Amino acid sequence: MRSSLLRRAAFVALVFGGLAACHKDDASAGQVAGKLNDAAQVAAQKLDQAASYVGQQVDATKSAAQQNLDSAASAPTINIDPNALASTAQANLQSAASATHAQLGKAASLTGQSLESAGRKLQEWSAQSSASSTNAAASSSSGESGDAQKQMDK
Repeated sequence: MRSSLLRRAAFVALVFGGLAACHKDDASAGQVAGKLNDAAQVAAQKLDQAASYVGQQVDATKSAAQQNLDSAASAPTINIDPNALASTAQANLQSAASATHAQLGKAASLTGQSLESAGRKLQEWSAQSSASSTNAAASSSSGESGDAQKQMDK
């Protein structure tokens, strides 16, 4: 990278030198050569500065990457114990099954109580309905026998 920048700087200096020589001012060949030499020195200094800056950036990036790797290497590792996971899962399933069983028991108890209550009400209604039928039949039959008696009396 550095040598390609030097070649470019030398080429630029050579082009400027050629242009200066073609300019045909009062400048002598010695002055043109001196100016070319000065330009080449300035270009070389700029290239050195650029190379130094790039080197510093590469070093800083390398250092940061190394620190990241070091901190990642020192981080605690995660150990997963399959037996512990299985044991925890089994405990959770047993707890869920127990809770489900308890809720099903409550639901069955409530359903049984509701059915028992409905059965009693049905029996009460049946008894009332039967009593009403009997009373109605009795009053109806006594009314008929009274009518039959009246018919016979006539």
